[in-house]
Amino acid sequence: MKKLIIHGDPGLRKGGRIEYEDEEYEVFSVSRQGDWHGPDRPQLWCTIGSEDEEETFKTQEYIPMHLDTDDIEAEAVTVLRDRAPPNAES
Repeated sequence: MKKLIIHGDPGLRKGGRIEYEDEEYEVFSVSRQGDWHGPDRPQLWCTIGSEDEEETFKTQEYIPMHLDTDDIEAEAVTVLRDRAPPNAES
């Protein structure tokens, strides 16, 4: 599991799936920053990880400030699924 700060909006939301650095990740959470007072374009602060880490995220069995953080441009992310399927649990 890791934090990913995306400069720009590639069009993903919570429950999405992305490809980044030749690996696929589930998007567990997204916080949108910078719409009003901030950089010239929004930033998405995401928590991402593998499918088997989803339960760890849901039960909060991790320390958020100890996660590795990457800072990338929106163009470096390939969105495979933009959000959770309609019948998925939240």
